[in-house]
Amino acid sequence: MSLVRRTGFNLATVATLSMAGALAGADSLTVVSWGGSYARASVEGYHKAFTAETGIEIRLEDYNGGLAQVRAQVESGSVHWDVVDVELADGIRGCDEGLFELLDPASLPPGTGGEPAADDYYPGMITECGANQLFYSTVYAYNAERMSGERPTTIEDFFDLERFPGRRGMRRSPVVNLEFALMGDGVPIDEVYALLDTDAGIARAFGKLDTIKDEIVWWEAGAQPPQMLADGEVSMSTAYNGRIFNAQALEEQPFVIVWDGQVLDTGYLAILSGAPNLEAARGFVAFASRPSSMAGVARYISYGPTRLSAQPLVTTHAETGVDMRPHLPSNPENMRRALPNDWQWWSDNRDEMNVRFAVWLAR
Repeated sequence: MSLVRRTGFNLATVATLSMAGALAGADSLTVVSWGGSYARASVEGYHKAFTAETGIEIRLEDYNGGLAQVRAQVESGSVHWDVVDVELADGIRGCDEGLFELLDPASLPPGTGGEPAADDYYPGMITECGANQLFYSTVYAYNAERMSGERPTTIEDFFDLERFPGRRGMRRSPVVNLEFALMGDGVPIDEVYALLDTDAGIARAFGKLDTIKDEIVWWEAGAQPPQMLADGEVSMSTAYNGRIFNAQALEEQPFVIVWDGQVLDTGYLAILSGAPNLEAARGFVAFASRPSSMAGVARYISYGPTRLSAQPLVTTHAETGVDMRPHLPSNPENMRRALPNDWQWWSDNRDEMNVRFAVWLAR
């Protein structure tokens, strides 16, 4: 890994960050995330608290993931983002490429009982450039009011156009779609990535996608699937579980999540190498890593904390009073047939799969 070790940010809390921010000349930070209901949950869950405690304003921008914009800024030496919310595989790749600052684990705040952060995170959640913030998943969902007769219950049903006719919404990306395709073709969950490691497995995945290709409506932003379901543009759509939950809870949409075959994922806040407000960015990441911040997000969207001591802090939805725990992707009932995203596989194969996916789309 061709990164130079940098001095860590070793404050136990960020109670004195307003002074540090002033010394660094930072009265604001540019934070880039996924927009929509997730961005709103982050703002309400901990952004406002961070600003109240430090005096540093958050300028929030949206993007649709990937490393292209990050890479362009860092390689040109013209960095204007401070912190970006990345998918785990992209975070690992970006870290390997030197696009992100290294994380000093000592900068992470302790658990609610004073336990060291390293003992409070679920295993594997702390990486060289960040600590994973939340569990989220890609699921598929349907609109109950637009679905007559038999209802889909399995990942295989998503690909069954005969029993469940209608258009399908899918993210314009190979990520998760290849996994869904293999599970939808009957591949056992624990064999999915081993099969994707073979040419035959990749061909099988694209072959399964071929069976519904003419019925696919592609989406790019997380806010699109709930809208497509509400409008009847599709009969089913893959989606981020939190976006569907918020449509259910806040808009009373009659959506049903099918948890079977959910792809469980995590992501983290990464600081761009050469960030203009580096010390304040480190303080923001530390603040976001507090158990209370993670639980704060879970009060507004159904994404589960990656810290053990944050779990008991998750209670009800801040606006509707709905118990959030049954709606988390990490809830044991929802995890019965979940596939944890293999970030290492995607970190190693993302570029090749992007090319193959683009070729497949163009056919």
